[in-house]
Amino acid sequence: MSPAAVARGLALAALLVLSPAGAARQARRPNVVLILTDDQDVCLGGMTPLKKTNALIAQMGITFLNAYVPSALCCPSRASILTGKYPHNHHVVNNTLEGNCSSKLWQKIQEPYTFPALLKTMCGYQTFFAGKYLNEYGAEDAGGVGHVPPGWSFWYALEKNSKYYNYTLSVNGKARRHGENYSVDYLTDVLANMSLDFLEYKSNFEPFFMMISTPAPHSPWTAAPQYTKSFQNVSAPRNSNFNIHGKNKHWLIRQAKTPMTNSSIQFLDDAYRKRWQTLLSVDDLIEKLVKKLELNGELDNTYIFYTSDNGFHTGQFSLPIDKRQLYEFDIKVPLLVRGPGIKPNQTNKMLVANIDLGPTILDIAGYDLNKTQMDGMSLLPLLRGDKNVTWRSDFLVEYQGEGFNGSDPTCPGLGPGVTHCFPDCVCEDSYNNTYACVRTLSTSWDLQYCEFDDREVFVEVYNLTADPHQINNIAKTIDQEILEKMNYRLMMLQSCSGATCRTPGVFDPGYRFDPRLMFSNHGVRARRFSAQFL
Repeated sequence: MSPAAVARGLALAALLVLSPAGAARQARRPNVVLILTDDQDVCLGGMTPLKKTNALIAQMGITFLNAYVPSALCCPSRASILTGKYPHNHHVVNNTLEGNCSSKLWQKIQEPYTFPALLKTMCGYQTFFAGKYLNEYGAEDAGGVGHVPPGWSFWYALEKNSKYYNYTLSVNGKARRHGENYSVDYLTDVLANMSLDFLEYKSNFEPFFMMISTPAPHSPWTAAPQYTKSFQNVSAPRNSNFNIHGKNKHWLIRQAKTPMTNSSIQFLDDAYRKRWQTLLSVDDLIEKLVKKLELNGELDNTYIFYTSDNGFHTGQFSLPIDKRQLYEFDIKVPLLVRGPGIKPNQTNKMLVANIDLGPTILDIAGYDLNKTQMDGMSLLPLLRGDKNVTWRSDFLVEYQGEGFNGSDPTCPGLGPGVTHCFPDCVCEDSYNNTYACVRTLSTSWDLQYCEFDDREVFVEVYNLTADPHQINNIAKTIDQEILEKMNYRLMMLQSCSGATCRTPGVFDPGYRFDPRLMFSNHGVRARRFSAQFL
């Protein structure tokens, strides 16, 4: 070889090392896969059907036993995953364009700074998305399916909300219509096949991030044909808060008819079975994905996260089916992780939230989290099993209720402002189902404190150590000093941003009340409580 050829070869090698792709290959930065299901609970047995997922992720890694979402509704929760922020900081409050769900404002203000955008532009990752994005994605008033959010190298996004057949995908900004032929159209299987194709044909010179967002187990609960006979003898759990009156709770919970009608119970049992049936195809997807990563020789260098956007209820406090409420069954979700440096078959009881996923994945990629405005924390120290990790003892839950200006035709007697009503006139949401909570889990307390933004200034407090199913509201009997501290802590969290969202909680040794934090961002004013409100 001539000296000139050698020089050219050395120069090319230097360029590869200096380029993002070359540096990634040299350092072998980990790959990351995030599987996000839709409306999958963990409190009511939602993980039970997923035998393969349990074997391939949970048993090979870590299960977080106290994983939560800051808002128990699809679009605000998904926005929190993408941004690492609480809803009051990303401003997505419900599933409508008016609620900032995939709106033009969201696209302008938040999308350029999501963690996938940073992975692609700042970390040199190739990024792949397939499935449900945000509920209003594809709306004509917000750019239609031609809009591809920044940060995605490969984009296969569902138009609007979850379906299994007869849907439209945005394939890198071009509409592709699917019908109702199982072999080519069943969405969960389509997502699996697209994911396998990506792993087959992607670049081997850059690390990758994949986000696979399944429709299951969201309604309309359409199972693959081979699974429609599964779980015929399964019914919704009859735990202690099933089909009881929600006494001492917010009026929306109290209005539910108790006992539920036989038709309502039959309906929710049928929905419960169908939800499990749809999850069997997710289980197949996980198996195919792990096998492909192993075949490619990439499994050992890939983190796999499995979680849901919110929980679900089936008959708790006589509410038939939905999410949106402040209780554990709606805000608690599965979170399983396997990957490099994670010991198998572990559990972790730390209080974690989906706002932690973005910071964690950026931390895995080597990005400086101080350059972000994210509210969450990196889970990487917990995944590695680091000792003496300082961790949060509380987090914020917030939800802005939805309701029609007029009366719901199903329930005219309830007046205007309610929505998501069932034929027997039980409504799952209303304008004043607007609340904020501090969910605390410390060495001394397992507590939830919630305030409603309504004329009652209604308060709910639960001691989950004594009352894990949140049947007894102890707002009237809990120590007044604790009540006041939780009130102040809630106001601070409602106005927090970035690092101020990670300050010590009420029961932490380092807790100090600093009134300046309450007014630093949003001007939240303290509410004054007296016995008349409790």
